[in-house]
Amino acid sequence: MDRIAHAVPADGTELINALLTPEGSADPYPLYREMRALGPVVRVWDGLLVTTDYRTIHQVLRSPAFGVTDAEARIGFEPDFLEHSGSRLLSRSVLETNNPDHQRMRSLISSVFTPRRVAQLADAIRAAVAGLLDELAELGAGGAAVDFMDTFAYRLPVGVICELLGVPARDRHRFRTLASDLTATLEVLVAPEEQQAADTAADELSDYFVRLAAERQASPREDLVSALVRAGADGRLDGQELLANLVLLLVAGFETTTHLLGNGLDLAFRHPAAAAGLRDGTLDPAGYVEEVLRFDSPVQITSRLPRQAGALVGGLPLVEGNGVFLMIGAANRDPERYRDPDAFDPTRADSQPLSFGAGPHYCLGAQLARLEATTALPALLTRFPGLAPAGAPTRRPRVVLRGYQSLPVTVG
Repeated sequence: MDRIAHAVPADGTELINALLTPEGSADPYPLYREMRALGPVVRVWDGLLVTTDYRTIHQVLRSPAFGVTDAEARIGFEPDFLEHSGSRLLSRSVLETNNPDHQRMRSLISSVFTPRRVAQLADAIRAAVAGLLDELAELGAGGAAVDFMDTFAYRLPVGVICELLGVPARDRHRFRTLASDLTATLEVLVAPEEQQAADTAADELSDYFVRLAAERQASPREDLVSALVRAGADGRLDGQELLANLVLLLVAGFETTTHLLGNGLDLAFRHPAAAAGLRDGTLDPAGYVEEVLRFDSPVQITSRLPRQAGALVGGLPLVEGNGVFLMIGAANRDPERYRDPDAFDPTRADSQPLSFGAGPHYCLGAQLARLEATTALPALLTRFPGLAPAGAPTRRPRVVLRGYQSLPVTVG
């Protein structure tokens, strides 16, 4: 028998408002449990639906009846968003477009960002990990505290995606703050000062890729920038789409993986038996990474709007002009999908967390993120068996993209 969705406006609204506080974003999981107790789908604010249900979210993500909030839809409730370069830039990317533009751009990017091309990076990733571990050992000599996020979790994935794109090594140090500022536009609420920082970041990143694209047009190489510039030259991408997708590939190529690595190391500290299993080879790294993605996903929330009349979310109709928040972090701990969902268990079978989405907008970089994490975390724990926290970590004050700003460690 299908479960019945419930509509509880006041309580659901209070819980969403609590989630948007610093305390709520620091630990959202108790709030998710309270939301789930109201039913698989609830109404909040002025008719917006929220679902914490794994099955419902999976269905919505895969259904052609729903789409992302594209520029055409967004301008209806946020008329001035195109005045902000941070919002405007990503609106032309594959992340924030629906068909037919989405399929056209995704097919093109997929043709150059192939599974085979990613798999061929395995040796380069192992070499990059080894080099960063050497630097970590040097920085942590004598018991000095080192920020894992800055010295390793950021530098590994940014180096890998920049290598794929063809971004020179001399420029890679500049992107962490820019990416963090730009991705503030993906949050549920964006403060004016965050929007201003996002606009500045978008302008700087756009200027950078305009110059790099011009260089590759004049002198092509075997990299993704050159491949996408060729696509722009023959009309398969317009100039703004080219620019938007180059910025997206850079930012998405390391932002999520950075926080997957940080969350993964923090969970290793909290679960020493799992860390020991990664060190001695008795625990499958792929299973460990899947459980990190399930237990503390770097992506907590996404949203969809109806694209067909009569679209339902778990049996509830959508109010005209409104969509649905898909609480991925909650769905990954749905007790109807997972046994003992609040326990960290890297030996789970058939986990399939929704952290990289599902359906047409499934993350293009999922394979690469998994490859980097399954390579890096065992190597890190094996090289430094005495690796330990060096003080309290600091979470980023974000609701949608969850991760650490700093994670101080000593290498032992």
